[in-house]
Amino acid sequence: MKKTVLLGVTGCVAAYKACEVVRGLQKAGLRVKVVMTKNATEFINPGQFRALTREPVAVGTFDDAPGDPIHHISLSKEADVVLIAPCTANVLGKIANGIADDLLTTTAMATTAPIVLAPAMNVNMYENEATQHNLMILAERGVRIVDADSGYLACGDVGKGRLAEPADIVKTVLDVLEVKRDMRGKRVVVTAGPTVEPIDAVRYISNPSSGKMGFALAEAAADRGADVVLVTGPVGLDDPEDVEVVRVKTAQEMFNAVDGVFADSDIAVFSAAVSDFRPEQVVDRKLKKGSDDDALTTIKLVENPDILATMGEKKHADQYVIGFAAETENVVENARKKLETKHADMIVGNPVGESKGFGADDNEAVLVTKDGESHLESMSKRALADRIFDAVLS
Repeated sequence: MKKTVLLGVTGCVAAYKACEVVRGLQKAGLRVKVVMTKNATEFINPGQFRALTREPVAVGTFDDAPGDPIHHISLSKEADVVLIAPCTANVLGKIANGIADDLLTTTAMATTAPIVLAPAMNVNMYENEATQHNLMILAERGVRIVDADSGYLACGDVGKGRLAEPADIVKTVLDVLEVKRDMRGKRVVVTAGPTVEPIDAVRYISNPSSGKMGFALAEAAADRGADVVLVTGPVGLDDPEDVEVVRVKTAQEMFNAVDGVFADSDIAVFSAAVSDFRPEQVVDRKLKKGSDDDALTTIKLVENPDILATMGEKKHADQYVIGFAAETENVVENARKKLETKHADMIVGNPVGESKGFGADDNEAVLVTKDGESHLESMSKRALADRIFDAVLS
């Protein structure tokens, strides 16, 4: 599950830069919710943040929140970190002195999550003894301060007080949350979902793969900084953010799409449930029971290209290839055999059947490599995706 940043925006001309902060946090794989002071709405419309975050934007202490009579408490509990950027001298002073008189400050008072503040104000306000004292108090309490920059200010003065660069604010939040960005510069290819092999105009051969594991892998790699291409068969899932998605139907289409991007990849994860066979002849009309009984009861099949084996055989020394083995029995033995025959570096063996595997939100798995095997208990598919990449990078 994505971690949540509760972003507080206060009444400052630098409020527009909070939009850049939102995008930076989202690109790092974080969920962002925004709380604005009423003064902040004089500088930027809440609709801007609503559009960016696809979340409701909270402003008034007593505004209605669906099913939530105590909004500042629910917001405070939802946050993994509270970030206030820009933070005015006024809000800075309130938080330092325990004043809670609006939604943002009551939420900051109620939260047990880490707090990060990025002050922005006029140079004289910033250098004022009261402001410096408040900054010292907050730092002593463990609040992370992203110090203001020096330069030309909106009021025309020159000096310290300008909001820190959005990238520096984002980096501080990531440090506080200990978010991994250890796949920067890596290019990752992931396959997901089933393939469908037409028999006639309305019938096909397929399997119940939901694509959830492959989408979790793509999302995890992107969140950790990788450039990701996701090649997926027909599934009912939304495209992950910051991932290039290629949608295909048949095994041959998936093979062609993967073949076009594999050479440039550092890590390739083949989690799709690819049909091993396809009908030799595809009829472009609906076969009718009675008149087409022979065609319906006897379907000659031919082999599809083996995507994992083909890519595994042609991988170069700097590439890492991961395959999946969905098994109803002898998971480890079958995974180890697949490791050798498919020229893979790792096979993720996972039991399927009895509500396991296909369509489920959780997976248990064994990671099989030439050096041994690691058995993983049942966990969310997103958590499993991170465990797989942890193992690859180690």
